[in-house]
Amino acid sequence: MKKTAVLDIECYVNYFLVMLKDVESGSVVAFEKHEDSDEPDFTKLVRILRTYRIVTFNGRNYDLPMIFLALRRTPLADLKMASDAIILGNLRPWEFEDRFNVSVPDEIDHIDLIEVAPGKVSLKLYGGRLHSRKLQDLPIEPEARITPEQRELMREYCTNDLQTTIDKFKALGPQIALREQMTERYGVDLRSKSDAQIAEAVIKKEIERITGTRVGKTTVLPGTTFKYRVPPFIQYSTPVMKETLEMVRQSSFVVDGSGKVLMPKALEDARIAIGNSVYRMGIGGLHSSESCAAHVADGGYVLIDRDVTSYYPSIILNQGLAPIHLGGPFLKVYRSIVNQRIAAKRSGDKVVADSLKITINGSFGKFGSMYSTLYSPDLLIQTTVTGQLSLLMLIEMIECEGISVVSANTDGVVIKCPDSSVDVLNRVIACWELLTDFETEETRYKALYSRDVNNYIALKEKGGSKTKGTYATPGIQKNPSNDICSEAVCAMLEHGTPIVETLQACRDIRKFVSVRTVRGGAVVRMADGSESYLGKVVRFYYGAKSSNSIHYKTNGNKVPRSDYAVPLMELPDEFPDDVFYAWYEDECNAILKDIGWRANA
Repeated sequence: MKKTAVLDIECYVNYFLVMLKDVESGSVVAFEKHEDSDEPDFTKLVRILRTYRIVTFNGRNYDLPMIFLALRRTPLADLKMASDAIILGNLRPWEFEDRFNVSVPDEIDHIDLIEVAPGKVSLKLYGGRLHSRKLQDLPIEPEARITPEQRELMREYCTNDLQTTIDKFKALGPQIALREQMTERYGVDLRSKSDAQIAEAVIKKEIERITGTRVGKTTVLPGTTFKYRVPPFIQYSTPVMKETLEMVRQSSFVVDGSGKVLMPKALEDARIAIGNSVYRMGIGGLHSSESCAAHVADGGYVLIDRDVTSYYPSIILNQGLAPIHLGGPFLKVYRSIVNQRIAAKRSGDKVVADSLKITINGSFGKFGSMYSTLYSPDLLIQTTVTGQLSLLMLIEMIECEGISVVSANTDGVVIKCPDSSVDVLNRVIACWELLTDFETEETRYKALYSRDVNNYIALKEKGGSKTKGTYATPGIQKNPSNDICSEAVCAMLEHGTPIVETLQACRDIRKFVSVRTVRGGAVVRMADGSESYLGKVVRFYYGAKSSNSIHYKTNGNKVPRSDYAVPLMELPDEFPDDVFYAWYEDECNAILKDIGWRANA
């Protein structure tokens, strides 16, 4: 198996740097080009590129094209011009190849992490999310000339970026492993693709395989309108839902200049009242409108979460929905992939099941992209609106039995059901499943505490908690934000553990930090008025002895919630002795208030 090295470059008008770091050994090699140097040993660089598996962050768009331009002994000033064309001119790889007559050889074994991670944020912010040891902004302005004394500084900065890339590479290990499995399965390099891109590549290849013809894109002109086609099983009994259905039936969905489908204003503004809850429709899905709500399974009630299994894929297959330009072959391929995943799950083959799940779920994201082979805005509307109307149908059926639905979001509902009515509820859900051909999965909660539908803490009946939004477990998709507070609140709600006990028992400073982006860069302002630059991504905790605050470099305005901030751009070896526990306790109490706990106490 090949060794793996991460790669990064820096480019200035008088300085060009390529650095690589072996992921296993940690050894680092640098190739520098500047006014005082001969041409670097690019022969060695080429050898590394050909023998290693190269991992980058945005290497396809930037690093590798720049390297292969540099290999042609391109002058430094011309390299800087090419760099600006990519960064400032948003030059795409194929455009770069045409303009500069250079290309990256197919033989380079390359994984670009920029598409693999969910969401597109900077490498620095990923570093903050992953608790990389050091967060460092570019130390010298891009348009500056690098002095001989500054070269070491640039090497240190680039080395730190390499380590952050390694942190991200390791965090994405399972995703990359799945992509490598799928690459072998389908004969297409999927390692640098997002879930949606994988879905498009796999489905396109499979359709071409069974039809023997190339699959092209379709064009939908801006201003094109679609009508939603109501499936026969959508039936309502109450006046409010009959009116809602007619409003949907009469609505026109318009494609805008970017290829996106706009939600009709009448549907966007609609407030659908069923029982004691209000629901809103949207392109992304249905959601309820609760806030500061607490529900507890006591006093003769149970809390039941019912999620629809594989909701959107089921809608597509049950209704026989396919992009017009792909037709029956799409459904054949899509159904085959779904059936393969079901078989893999039943046999316990998690790798295959997870990889196929990527294809199944990722395809939906491409229905709304005008640049995709799968682009089909009418299919997107047919799928999402069917999902919303079906869920509203279930909610209506439940409420008509005198049972309350307390929350709903995209593919599921939470029900507060009297103990005496559980059998009735099960019959209603079974009837709905029979009518719609959907299946649901049940989870029972001891309590549900919601700031709103997208931010809540649910205590599971069998122990443990489910958190969403701002209270969710931190990871690559979420900025750390005083995560110890959510942990302390969950411990108090589930076990009665005093807030202060959880706070003071924790010796991991990473759980106390906040990470956020500051447009234009941030400075920390001391009590004496002096300032120190931090960067565009800042990490800090709240200190009992601190009188600092963080400000925007551009206008001097204070960054919200930054009083008492202690910058922590580099993680310490030991837990700080000045953590402001009272601040974190107040934050926990604010969370409890926001989720309705006091009202329920």
